[in-house]
Order: sequence, then structure tokens, then C-alpha cells
Amino acid sequence: MKISDSVLESGERTVFALRELYADYGYEFYRMSKFEEYDFYAKNKDFLVSDNVLTFTDTNGKLMALKPDVTLSIIKSSEDAPKGVKKVYYSENVYRPSAGDSFKEIMQTGLECFGEIGAEEITEVLTLAVKSLRTISDDCVLDISDLGVTATLLDKLGVPDSDRGAIAEAIESKHADRIRGLLSQSAPAEEAEAAIKVLTLAESAEGAIVALEEASGVFGEIPALRELISILRALSSLEEGKYVRVDFSVVGDGNYYNGIVFKGFLRGVPSPVLSGGRYDNLMRKLRKRASAIGFAVYTDLLDLLEKERPLLTDDYLNVALPKGRLGEKIYKMFAEAGFPCPSLLEESRKLVFENEEARVRYFWVKPSDVTIYVERGVADVGVAGKDILAEYEPAVYELLDLKKGACRMAVAGPRDFRDDKRRPLRVATKFSNVTRAYYRQKGRDIDIIHLNGSIEIAPILGLSDVIVDIVETGTTLRENNLEVLESVFPISARLIANKSSAKFKKDALDGLVKSLAKIAEQIQ
Repeated sequence: MKISDSVLESGERTVFALRELYADYGYEFYRMSKFEEYDFYAKNKDFLVSDNVLTFTDTNGKLMALKPDVTLSIIKSSEDAPKGVKKVYYSENVYRPSAGDSFKEIMQTGLECFGEIGAEEITEVLTLAVKSLRTISDDCVLDISDLGVTATLLDKLGVPDSDRGAIAEAIESKHADRIRGLLSQSAPAEEAEAAIKVLTLAESAEGAIVALEEASGVFGEIPALRELISILRALSSLEEGKYVRVDFSVVGDGNYYNGIVFKGFLRGVPSPVLSGGRYDNLMRKLRKRASAIGFAVYTDLLDLLEKERPLLTDDYLNVALPKGRLGEKIYKMFAEAGFPCPSLLEESRKLVFENEEARVRYFWVKPSDVTIYVERGVADVGVAGKDILAEYEPAVYELLDLKKGACRMAVAGPRDFRDDKRRPLRVATKFSNVTRAYYRQKGRDIDIIHLNGSIEIAPILGLSDVIVDIVETGTTLRENNLEVLESVFPISARLIANKSSAKFKKDALDGLVKSLAKIAEQIQ
């Protein structure tokens, strides 16, 4: 008996539509147990999103785990080296840590293709990724990049391993100035600029082919680059090709993926609803003599499409500004860049300010909350200090240094301080994650004392040995017999953007970034 659409929720209808799509392309349905032995995940934790896994002891006393990943289970039970290509699809739930200490059940429908993987198989999987998005909405984008191309370009430029982590972070956050600064240290200008043009790409498939061909002219034959161009040409000949963009900010986990990686976005959903890539690295780790590529659609995110969220779907540029003097200075930059909103400066109790003619909407928020509004997609763009970005590491694009609010993160302590390395260093700070990362890099054992205010008093009263905090002029330190002992990193206001908004409001965002960059250059 056919089930009436009226009794199915939209997410359920989507799952059935996706399953039908994959079956039509010759994929076989795969069902797996909800549990795996915990030891399997412990041995392969490098391929998991988090080390935290939900576990329980079964009736035989064996430690079991609720699945944190589908692909691992599928590959574990697959043939060692299947002849030709094996194609499966699934609809499963996984259990992963969410914000705080809780776990979240994530609903996934996806597919895996493994065996003798070539350009034809990759093109088919990418085509199905686009078709999956279009099953939900035609207002979609599939972003593609290639980790093999990125790695080869960095090899050609002679970039040392010690810089590659920072470069990957800059590429992922679309921080072009940071990429340029890092690459220019180790490569000739012409080659560095050619690589930067590729690594900062945000082009249609056809437009990207031109840029990639130019890179081939500079660097010579690169097999990964040639394969990517071939795949883009194949996609460009299909209807699905017009939904594809090449964007190297899709980085992916290098432990898990190699080669092509991709993410899918829908207007109205603030984070990717589809994610996938080629994962030969995982196959090798599990001692499988085959290649593999696949993706998952996160169907639980589709509930957001059912909600009325006009800020995510209209054509206004929504801007979260930090309250206070810095925010007022930043607004002047935005107004000069062509996004004025005179009502913002009027005395009122309004919380949201619009300029219909300029198609811009502003709202004031607490500085530490800007990243939340942007990451969650309520704001398309915002302005946050580098201290906040480093502490909370939100999933946003860091597009531009606005050169405002300059200061630094620093270690400070008494003028006569001498570090006794026989015991853990006691550090008081509001920035626990920044502090932990800084001292981990130095190999120093520390005891973090998290405070929310009056940080400078901690070493004076003997609560801590030193502090890690923002230092602007240093006046407060000097007046209390404290001084800067080490600089951690410089801080200034940064323009950030929601990753989904950057796809669907690209023209407005590009114009804003271009104008703000010119204004920021004039700031000393």
C-alpha cells in the first residue's frame, strides 16, 4: 500500500526521494547494526569527528559503542578489493558530541562508492550530490575543492610542514591576506600569486577551469590538477554543472580525505547539509586495497527550511555589529563602503535597523556574541576581534582584517617573575582555549584558572603566577607592578561571514569586502 504524502513529514519524504534516486543509479541499500565494538573506534579515532563516543557494556560484558560514523562501518565490512565498483546507499543515525557535554543524534542519508575509482565515478558521485540537493531545493550550491591539488601546489612552492597548518586554516577561513603573507615567505612572487589565485577560488565550474589552466601554465603538469579540470569539464556539460562552484576553502580532514572534497549548501540553512569526498586514506588504514568516495546528507538540518526565517532568505545583507565605540567606528567604515543606515545613529530603543534602498540591515549585539549570530546564520556578516575567533573557533569565514581595535594577546606577570618549571604554571585567564593551545605548543604544563573579570589582580593576590589577557596600552599592568612577559598574537577587528550566506549573497558580500579592503588600507 502506498503511503500518503500527508502522513509523512518533509524530512521523511526527502529520505525516501533520496533513496529512490540512489537506487535508480544502481546503488544497493545497506543496513547495519546500530552498535560496533568500541575497540574498533578506539583504533580508528583519527577518522572520527571527536574522540568522545557513547559506550555501554552488553550482556556478555563487552564494551560496545553507538555508531559515531557510518563510513567506517561500511568499509570495515566491505570486500578487500572488489572487482570494478561497489555502490551502496544507506539511511542511518549517528551519535556525536554537540555543544557542551551532551551528544546529538544526527540523521544521515548517503552513499559510498568503492573499488576502481576514476574520473567517471567521481563525476557520477558529484552529479548525485547535486541531484540530492535539488531533491530538496533548487536554491543550492555544491562547493568542490581538491586536497591533492592543494598539497601539490604547496610542495611546488617549497612550503615547510611547519607552515602548512596555518595555511590550511587561512584557506578554510578565506583569509586571503593571511594566505598571501604565508606563501610569499617561501616562494617566488609569480608562483605564489598563481597558487593564491587557485587557493582563493570561488568560481563556477567553467570559470574555475580557466584559472586552473593558468596555474598549469605556471607549474607545469600536475596530475591532480589535470584530473580536477577533466571532472569540471564533464560536470559543465551536465545540467547539474550550473550548481557547482570550485572553492578551496572546503578543506576537509586530511587524515580522512584525499583528492576531491565537497560540501552542499541550501539557502535558508546556515551550515552545510551535505558533506563528502574521496577517502583512500581511510581505506589504506583499514588495509583495503581499493579507492573510495562518498557523501552524506544531514537530513535533520532540513527542519530549518520549514521555519519562517526571513533574515536568511531575503536579499538584505544582515550585519551584526559589536556594541560600543569599536562598533560605531566599524559602522562608519560600512557606511563609507556603500552600506549606510542613518537610523542606526538616531536615539531610540530599536534593536534592528534597516535601509531598504541600500538593502542592508544592522543590529547591535554584545561583542562576544557576534560569532554566534554569524555562525547560526541570523547575521550574514559581522565584526569580531581576533581574540574571540581564536578562543571559540566558530565555523565562519574570516575575510578581512579591518585594522581597528588593535591590541594584543599577551602573557603578563610580576616584574620579577621567574618561571619554576618543576611545577605546573598557574595561569589566570578569560581565554582558556587560547591559553591551553599556546602552552601546549610550548610543551609547558599549566593549571588554568578561568576568571571572568579583574584578571590583573590574580597574580597580585597570589591566585596565579601569570595571566593571559588582552593588552592595549599596558597602563593597568604598569600601575600594578606587572609587565608583559610574552606576546601571544596581535588582535584587531575582523570581518567574518556565515559560510552559507557567502554562497547565496556573494555579489553583495564581494562588493562589501572589496570596498572595506580599500578603506582598511588607509588606516595606519
